[in-house]
Amino acid sequence: MSDPYLFLWLEAPLQAWGHDSRFGRRDSLDFPTKSGVLGLLCCALGAGGEQKEWLSRWSNLDMQVLALVRQGREGLPVPREPMLRDFQMVGSGYNDQDPWANLMIPKTSEGKKAVGGGTKMTYRYYLQDMAFAVLLQTPADEAEEVMAALKAPAWDLYLGRKNCVPTEFIGQGVFATAAETLAVAREFARARGRVTAFEVRQGEHEGEVISLNDVPLQFGTDKRYRDRRVTVIKEA
Repeated sequence: MSDPYLFLWLEAPLQAWGHDSRFGRRDSLDFPTKSGVLGLLCCALGAGGEQKEWLSRWSNLDMQVLALVRQGREGLPVPREPMLRDFQMVGSGYNDQDPWANLMIPKTSEGKKAVGGGTKMTYRYYLQDMAFAVLLQTPADEAEEVMAALKAPAWDLYLGRKNCVPTEFIGQGVFATAAETLAVAREFARARGRVTAFEVRQGEHEGEVISLNDVPLQFGTDKRYRDRRVTVIKEA
């Protein structure tokens, strides 16, 4: 028997799915990454550290995404909100003579004071008012445990960053096949006034094929990833 699929519903005012962010610019992909989704499951399970063995069980399994926008008049999709850019100062305004406040100031990798006092300017980007139906193939012996953890998570769940709080229960069920999960996801979206803007399928299909470095091999302080090919299929 093939491995079943989890149906995950990711909806929030703001979401952020970084995949190539560097230094002061924290971008977001247009849809959830596999590393972000598996990190979400680790939060639900309360699983910290590297998790190399656990991640190896998921690395080659399928993941599909429906990107969903609000439905307007006559069933037409409402235009997407633009990407939100948030400017933040990290580490400013703290007294470095106060031992507690000093912990909030960024340091070098050796723990020393950074050049310029440690204050960092960052630009962070967010998706606005989006919903995603994620079809995630799961090892058969883990499906029920993961779904139970999503209903009663060990740690807080968020959609990319800690200020991206979900507005709906994430775990929506376990189904035998991708086709069955997709049918349920489309009906679930319809009931909530959402229509598909585009789909993301794992592998190479007819559409825009891209490579993502988003398959996690190791979490923790020394994170490691490998590439995955996906196809973005726009709705007609």
